[in-house]
Amino acid sequence: MYKKIISFVVVICALFILTIYSMTTGSIAITTGELLKGLFTGTNENVEIIKDLRLPRIIIALFAGAALSVSGVLLQAVMRNPLAEPGIIGVSSGAGFMSIVMVTFFPTLFFYTPLFSFIGGAVAFLLVYIFSWKSGLNPLRMILIGVAINAVFTGLSELISAQNASSMMSGISVTSSTLTMKTWTDVQVIVLYGSIGLILSMLLYAWCNHLGLRDKTLKNLGFQVNRARLIISIIAVLLASIATAIAGMFTFVGLLIPHIGRTLVGNDHKLLIPFSAFAGALLILVADTLGRALFSPIEIPASIIMAVIGGPFLIFLLRKSDRIYGN
Repeated sequence: MYKKIISFVVVICALFILTIYSMTTGSIAITTGELLKGLFTGTNENVEIIKDLRLPRIIIALFAGAALSVSGVLLQAVMRNPLAEPGIIGVSSGAGFMSIVMVTFFPTLFFYTPLFSFIGGAVAFLLVYIFSWKSGLNPLRMILIGVAINAVFTGLSELISAQNASSMMSGISVTSSTLTMKTWTDVQVIVLYGSIGLILSMLLYAWCNHLGLRDKTLKNLGFQVNRARLIISIIAVLLASIATAIAGMFTFVGLLIPHIGRTLVGNDHKLLIPFSAFAGALLILVADTLGRALFSPIEIPASIIMAVIGGPFLIFLLRKSDRIYGN
């Protein structure tokens, strides 16, 4: 129990410290005291610039990381597959594809981009299920199909962006995840939908725990397995889609964090879901802060930082999956 408490305390403290550090460092550097005073008085011009330009991207990074991590936890519970992750199985690329379609062909409907991103993510997830079904669901087959679906939607997104120069910057913002030029409107959208998804995830933690049992056992106990899978999947797709629509495409977040979370706080989703939310927020904020600090004033997209971290980790999981999960 002490290990779990310490894990929560360390992650929350690190998240708080990094948030302050991220706000006070960059092209405009100020002290923590100046930041706090400026936020309350509104008399410091540098603080006002930070509040308008830097603070929105920090909040978006936090919510995107939390949403993607919890989405990974939910998808892994639904599929009983430790390699399930919205970026790997195509949910994020499906959502990103619909975002680019909306920006390119229906710019006047920009306000509804999160809705269409959700539809795109749901379609991608449904395709994975349909093409993976062959006398049951095989975990490895689902991952391979998901990789293929992800490649298709990513290719379509790049094709549309390349063919339409006027939407090139919008396409880049969805696929590169630099988190630059985010506004308070973007913050309102991701905070609203992200909070709804995260709260619903916490309320359904018991269902996630139940899905760890065999379907036959659950049905004998009167548990409606298919309904639970459907509802949890919808919430997972919502979280991944809204994060992709606002923050861009990140892979491996929903893979790394749940695995680390299970090591530190165990398999009980009552603890795993909130821990993953905090740890995911920390991870994306680390990637974004490193991206803009390593070679300043040149920014490295946070998605590239995540790919460098997540790629080797995926290889590690694939090599150990047979021994751990008995496949």
